[in-house]
Parts: sequence; C-alpha cells; structure tokens
Amino acid sequence: MARSSSSEPAEKKVRFARTRQLGQAYKVASRTDKRLGLYTFGSAALVVVVSAVLAFTVGPVWFWLALGLPLAFLVASIVFGRRAEKAVYQQIEGQPGAAASALQSLRRGWFVDNTIAVNRQQDVVHRVVGRPGIILVGEGASAGRVKNLLVQEGKRHARMVTDVPVVEISCGRGEGQVPLPKLAKHVQKLPKAITPAQVTEVRNRLRAMPTGVNQLPIPKGPMPKNVRLPKGSLPR
Repeated sequence: MARSSSSEPAEKKVRFARTRQLGQAYKVASRTDKRLGLYTFGSAALVVVVSAVLAFTVGPVWFWLALGLPLAFLVASIVFGRRAEKAVYQQIEGQPGAAASALQSLRRGWFVDNTIAVNRQQDVVHRVVGRPGIILVGEGASAGRVKNLLVQEGKRHARMVTDVPVVEISCGRGEGQVPLPKLAKHVQKLPKAITPAQVTEVRNRLRAMPTGVNQLPIPKGPMPKNVRLPKGSLPR
C-alpha cells in the first residue's frame, strides 16, 4: 500500500507533463493549421458515432461502446500527430537549424550531433551515426554552398573513419535535395552497412575528431522551447 501511494504523485507529474506538452504542441501547430482542432476532435466524434450505430444495429451494445471510445482516442491521436508535425515543419522550413530539429525525431539507435561544421554564410552540416554508417546532413540558403561544405566534411570523415560508409544529404527543395518533412524518413530508409557494435566504435572514434565550426556563429534551432516534433507520427 505504501509503495502504491508513494507512486501516485510521480504518476500525476508524468500525466501533467504529457498534458502540458500536448497543450504546447497544439498551441504551436494551430498557428499554422487553423483546422487542427476540427480534424482532431471531428475524427474522434466520427468514430464514436459509427461505434454507436453499430452498437444499436449489429450489437452487442457493450462491445461496440467499449471498443469505440479507445478507438476514437487512437484515431484522434494519429490525426493530431500527423497534422501537428506537418504544421510544425511548415513553420520551421527554411530557417537555420530546421534540419537539426527534424533529425531529433529519430528514434533509438540513431545518434545526432548538431552543427559539426558551419561556414561564414551559416550553411551548416549535422552528423548522424547509425546502422547505415555516417550520415552528413547539410542545410543552408544556397544548395551549391551546402554541397561544397558537405563534400569537404565527407572527405574529412572518410580520412578519419576509412572503413565506414559516409552518406551526404542536402536538405532543401532544390534538385537532388531531400525536403525537410521527408528528411527523417529518408535517413531511416538508408541501407544498413555496419553492426550496432561498429556504431559504438565509430562514435568513440569521432569523439576525437575536431569539429569544423572554427568559432563561427552557430545558428540556433528554430523550434520553440520545450516543443518537439511528435515522434512516431509518420509511417515508418
């Protein structure tokens, strides 16, 4: 009894933190998506109505009512997550640090280092280490400058870690670039080339590698404080 009573305050704090995070995400996303609430609550209401109709026409009543409520919550969560993610991407796309924010939505097994290189025009390169090897992601106002910076960093990493693939990705809307909303999914679809043990070894070797920042001003991420992209909302 004592153990369960002591865990209640912690559970309340977790629920409060989740509710607060959802509220912040809704506030940020609704600035762009004015119909976010309509689609979220409308989808839930539609599921409830369908469940009620099936309950009184097909039966049994208790089964469809018991199924309808959790299903309505699930559908509303999926709709909210996808529309909120799309809205947040629209807000941050084109801003310095947008790619870094998108990469933070990667799940376990991916290790992201933001802004490992930057030039005087504030084009930047971020690094992801995972099963595909070393992934360098560049972003900036000029696709040509970003490509040159990626090539420089690709050569530098290839000299440091000779036996691991180095993949270069330019984030943007230009030809040969990966759009911001598709960046995380594109990274996850890269073919696996190394083992989890090698991932750990590569990370240890990269820690000794100097960055290419060179005391230049680092662009800050555009995401509002304490608000992250919804994880798992895109189809994997």
